[in-house]
Amino acid sequence: MIKFLFNLSFRAKIPLWGSLLILVTAGLVGLTLMFRAYDDLRQDVLISADSLGRTLSNTLFPAMLHDDVWRAFEIINAPFHGATPENPVQASALILLDNQERVYVSTLPETYPTLADFRRFGPHYAELAEKLKGVKEETTQSFEIEGSDQIFVAAPISDGGKRLGTLLILYSKTVSVPRFRAIALRAGGIALLVLVVLLPINWYWGRRMAVPLVQLSSRMGEIRTRIPDALDPDAYAYQDELGRLFTAFGEMVEELRESERMKNEMVRSQRLAAVGSLAAGIAHEVNNPLCGMLTAVDTLKHRPDIDPRVMKTIGMLERGLIHISDTVRALLVEARAQSRPLAPNDIEDVRTLLQPQTQKKNPHLEWHNELAGEVALPATDVRQILINLLLNAIQAAHEGGHVACNIGLKDRELVISISNDGKPLTDEQMTHLFEPFATTKETGHGLGLWVTYQIVQQLGGSIAAENEPGTVRFTVRLPLERQS
Repeated sequence: MIKFLFNLSFRAKIPLWGSLLILVTAGLVGLTLMFRAYDDLRQDVLISADSLGRTLSNTLFPAMLHDDVWRAFEIINAPFHGATPENPVQASALILLDNQERVYVSTLPETYPTLADFRRFGPHYAELAEKLKGVKEETTQSFEIEGSDQIFVAAPISDGGKRLGTLLILYSKTVSVPRFRAIALRAGGIALLVLVVLLPINWYWGRRMAVPLVQLSSRMGEIRTRIPDALDPDAYAYQDELGRLFTAFGEMVEELRESERMKNEMVRSQRLAAVGSLAAGIAHEVNNPLCGMLTAVDTLKHRPDIDPRVMKTIGMLERGLIHISDTVRALLVEARAQSRPLAPNDIEDVRTLLQPQTQKKNPHLEWHNELAGEVALPATDVRQILINLLLNAIQAAHEGGHVACNIGLKDRELVISISNDGKPLTDEQMTHLFEPFATTKETGHGLGLWVTYQIVQQLGGSIAAENEPGTVRFTVRLPLERQS
């Protein structure tokens, strides 16, 4: 049971232990007040008895000396005139004993008759009689006999070394019960008031400290699997030891995030290095046959007997081979080569080249090309951007779905907007969308969007992806001024 209490959460343990401490303290305070009240009442009785005994002993000595029983009765009965029985310091009876422990006179003659042996009134009185032998002259002593409901105070009747008897003053213990009960109720009321005030305060401050500690413990437990979220700054806004612990935890989380960011940057750098090596190999293997093919196309163009329709096809073939050559340079992430300005027929070439891909999934292709003339942007780079984004959109669209391509000029920028009705991108895909080898398709090398991003960056533009209701949209903005 004790171990269970110690294993409780701080949310319950701190308020519970605080409440237990308050209850024990309130109980001890209440008991202390009651015992103090009882002790004060007893002291009041003894002081009253001592005063009464000394006063009466001086007047009783002459009466006993002259054997004046009636006078002795009047003297011991005088304190009871006008007395109230409820007074806890009021004696219940007075008994005057001679030196042989016989009753000389008493205030209750029917109960304690004259000349009766004091011992015959019961075992308590016999035990008291033995103790009275030890009472010295000029000394007032009190006695409590076990099992008796009386407190006995003995005052010797003596003068000049001569002792004639003993005055017994009896106090009833039950008379002080109402006063003691009233004192106990008052002490209990004080203790209850303390509990009413302190218990809510204890529970508030206990939970005020425990809840932040529980949050901190929960966040610390997450470190093994992921970087935890920062703590709520309003959970504990003080600057004591617990507040400094919260601050240190926040700083640790920030350092962990910075370390994770540096780690991701290092991985990204390693990927870029791998892409650079791959691109260098591709360039070496592809450039030589490309040069031969471009030379052959150029020779074919200069033949005088070529049909105009064939010449149109040769022009498209030549632009495609130039496009492949420029793509190799883009993979190398080098400074872009000089290229002819973008013309409307470059956009239409892309549409023609993508027709076989469109026929495979048969999406509805919505095409809006607002270019009316040449634009000061490298044709090869823009064609590459269009091909990469449109291929991704066609592959991501549902069977028989919808793909839209809008190209136009706005605020001295070429704006390309390509959307599809495929599955929305996840948060994880959004985070690594333009990194090398990060693909959104089940099949693919993950370089298309990375190459597109590199080209857009070289042209000083921007590219963004967003999920819209039922649509995934990529938007590219390429400034014209940078190309002047």
